[in-house]
Amino acid sequence: MDVTGKKATVVGLGQTAVAVVRLLLREGAKPVVTEKGDGANYESLRAQLDALGVDCETGGHSEEAFDGAALVIPSPGVSPKLDLIQRAQLAGAAVVGEMEYAFQFCRSRVLAVTGTNGKTTTTELLRALVESCGRSIVLAGNNAFPFSAAVMLEPAPDFIVLEVSSYQLETAREFRPWIAAVLNVTPDHLARHGAVDEYAAVKARIYANQTECDAAVINRDDPYVKQMGEGLRARVVPFSQRERLQNGVWSDGAGIFAGNVRVANTSDTRLPGRHNMENVLCALAMMRAGGFDWACVIRGLRGFRGVEHRIEFVVRHAGVDWYNDSKSTNIDSLRVALESFSEPIVLIAGGQGKGSDYRVLRGMVAGRVRRLVTLGEDAEKLEAAFGDIVPAERAGDMADAVAKAGAVAEPGNVVLLSPACASFDMFDNFEHRGRVFKECVAYYARLRSRD
Repeated sequence: MDVTGKKATVVGLGQTAVAVVRLLLREGAKPVVTEKGDGANYESLRAQLDALGVDCETGGHSEEAFDGAALVIPSPGVSPKLDLIQRAQLAGAAVVGEMEYAFQFCRSRVLAVTGTNGKTTTTELLRALVESCGRSIVLAGNNAFPFSAAVMLEPAPDFIVLEVSSYQLETAREFRPWIAAVLNVTPDHLARHGAVDEYAAVKARIYANQTECDAAVINRDDPYVKQMGEGLRARVVPFSQRERLQNGVWSDGAGIFAGNVRVANTSDTRLPGRHNMENVLCALAMMRAGGFDWACVIRGLRGFRGVEHRIEFVVRHAGVDWYNDSKSTNIDSLRVALESFSEPIVLIAGGQGKGSDYRVLRGMVAGRVRRLVTLGEDAEKLEAAFGDIVPAERAGDMADAVAKAGAVAEPGNVVLLSPACASFDMFDNFEHRGRVFKECVAYYARLRSRD
């Protein structure tokens, strides 16, 4: 797509927009940016565009921003069905997503992962596994590093692991990853995509342009994804926790197998829970599809500690495992965290609530949590929801919560910070909360080691 001297309208202001503007400028385009929002949150981004000499409007989309555009690039969070985008397309503009536009400049092999849940953990694990094989790799896409920035790196990395959202796939036309995987499909983003079948069809587009030279990694345990594996041109590499696969990667609960060969034990990963084993098997299937050295891959698996603040293993002290799940800001995240452990749990929860009914988790709490430590604004609501089924006590701050949890935890227990609440009543954000938790745990462990 030759954009030399042509107007390109980028819709939506964020780090992805700034990155694609830099790429457009490199290619000789004349980009403009339009954003419907306004306020202090955009000041830093506008300053970056000002330094590049690029016009940017905030506070609403004007017709002027789209007039005469040869190319319109909606940011992932912007629907391509926006009226002004549709009108620009009727006037002759090409409407292309950021991922699609950046792909034409990609000089690296792309390992792309999409799915409703588990993308971040799987892509972070993939990066670690490829690095363990001694190859250069960059993680990009639906995270903090835009694909447009990744394709401009010099020298180009051997591989790019791309976290792909349904929004990015919505505008994909020629995107063709070397290895692609759909982890799972559950109802999500239906306000934009409609029914779950339509949402699944968008996810399936990750395989659409692959050829016999590529590999499609398929989750045999997910009915939507299993169906996607039918009729593909790419070589199919399946994974499963339920089936023994002659040509894929699978687990029987104790071992991890590639075909008939046991390549690892489930204890070789520090990621707890069935949902994380799904992530592990997907990543291993992608590595197998790419022909990477298994010894290096398994060494990387053993060393991977997980994504920070997402059921992150912190330390084992006095027979008790401590986990940081500060990213848990709602009850669904808490549910996933509780499902991840078979050991009795001492749960630290609470913070700035979102009006959720915690009582929907009563059955799970009764079966998995042996003690509850509450803190923050919603401490009383959590105690009201669970105090009659599990012993609960309230903490004044994180240090107090760690001390109270440690005092009641027994060898073989898990102490889990999974707040099910936002962090803003006591912390800057969930990252700050997680760091403070880990600092408090480290201090508590040192203190008790002296006793």
